[in-house]
Amino acid sequence: MTCNPANPKGSGIVNIWQETYPVRFGSIDRSDRLTLNAVFQFFQEAAICHAENLNVGREDMARTGQIWILSRMSVIVDRRPNYCETITVRSWPRGGEKLFAIRDYDIRDKSDTPIVSARSGWIILDAEKRRPLRPQSIMETLPLNEGVEALSPEAGAIAGLEERSNLQKAAERVARYTDLDYNGHVNNVRYIQWIEDSLEPRLLEAANKTRFDINYLNEILGGEVIEIMSAKIEDASCANAFAFEGRKAENGQAAFRAELKLY
Repeated sequence: MTCNPANPKGSGIVNIWQETYPVRFGSIDRSDRLTLNAVFQFFQEAAICHAENLNVGREDMARTGQIWILSRMSVIVDRRPNYCETITVRSWPRGGEKLFAIRDYDIRDKSDTPIVSARSGWIILDAEKRRPLRPQSIMETLPLNEGVEALSPEAGAIAGLEERSNLQKAAERVARYTDLDYNGHVNNVRYIQWIEDSLEPRLLEAANKTRFDINYLNEILGGEVIEIMSAKIEDASCANAFAFEGRKAENGQAAFRAELKLY
């Protein structure tokens, strides 16, 4: 069943959220294929719609003084779909793990073959105290989707990324109005765009497959200056692998860490 993003609750409770549509012009690069930041945008919207459908959306959580915060995400792109290609974006909860509420995603082509797979770890935050809460009480009300995994345990998804000492400044960004979301901090998709913009475009355009992992460590507020640090890292599986860290220029605090592998 294809769900209706304009009326998430009207779809009836669904264990797996899915939407089918063509790849739009604004979601591709010069290679005529889907970009990584567009993948994150698709997954963000699917997660939001499914949360609404499951009665744990923005307004539902606000009534109990809680908010969802994306903490970690891992994405594996096996094939980048082309402009106007029809794709189905899916998302579903996978239970809890310590402080994380786990949510999986995939993108499937018209033959129902998964071409992008992902896993995310979300934190439930006390909106007033800005402290994480254990997710079990909420996760118990959601479908577990046992046996439905986008990524296998061997994939090492949503692991903590190591701090690196050899990073060099590659770019600098100021958090502006268009970077901020409803919660008043830089939206998770913007981090991906900042990282992409710090690389040579030809590397991203030429990539056929991608592995991307990110840890969101501290929120970035409007007006804050972020130094994008990066370094090439050794990886036997691909020629182009990079580590990144976003640091607040004011105090050096790490806002995020990420690793990108281009195949």
